[in-house]
Amino acid sequence: MKKFLNVIVSLVLLVLLSPLFIIVGVIIKLNSKGPVFFTQVRIGKNNELFKFYKFRTMKVGTPNVATDKLDKSKSYVTTSGKILRKTSMDELPQIINIIKGDMVLVGPRPALYNQYELKELRTKVGVHTLRPGITGWAQINGRDNNDDHEKTRHDAYYLNNKSLKLDALIIFRTVFKVLRAEGILEGSIIKARDEEISQERSQANRHEDLSV
Repeated sequence: MKKFLNVIVSLVLLVLLSPLFIIVGVIIKLNSKGPVFFTQVRIGKNNELFKFYKFRTMKVGTPNVATDKLDKSKSYVTTSGKILRKTSMDELPQIINIIKGDMVLVGPRPALYNQYELKELRTKVGVHTLRPGITGWAQINGRDNNDDHEKTRHDAYYLNNKSLKLDALIIFRTVFKVLRAEGILEGSIIKARDEEISQERSQANRHEDLSV
């Protein structure tokens, strides 16, 4: 039933948003060389890979890795891409993924094929059995501010508490998060955050070793 409702809602959204798709597509083509859509291999349900769609926000030739793995990531973002990323409009083509059956509206965000740590953490707690979503519990509870462990903890909460009521709450809160552009970090900021977290964990481990 959930999958059927997702497909119906997505078809309606695709029809309603088709003028916006055309406008955004024209702006992208006028703003930079390259295709309108950006495709990427992501991890889906049961760790199966699928082709993931977004509006292109990066320059052609940008390394196909997570943004936090890029040095000076802002230099790769196109002018129109800055607006699309800030408003999360670049995520709209994932409606096509829902219609294809790769994704749903609400679920854990699909990891990149080479985000091995996140894949392993999710698999350990059973999150990999869920179909990935455009938005999810982790998205409204930190988004880019979350590291892989925090994302997995939020995803596990959703796995154990999923319901139509929770989905409705996540969608409602997502709208406000998007309007406020909350939780969006660029690559350099994410990298600095992850390095700080790594240092804190290393220090904690050293203290545990000394206490033993």
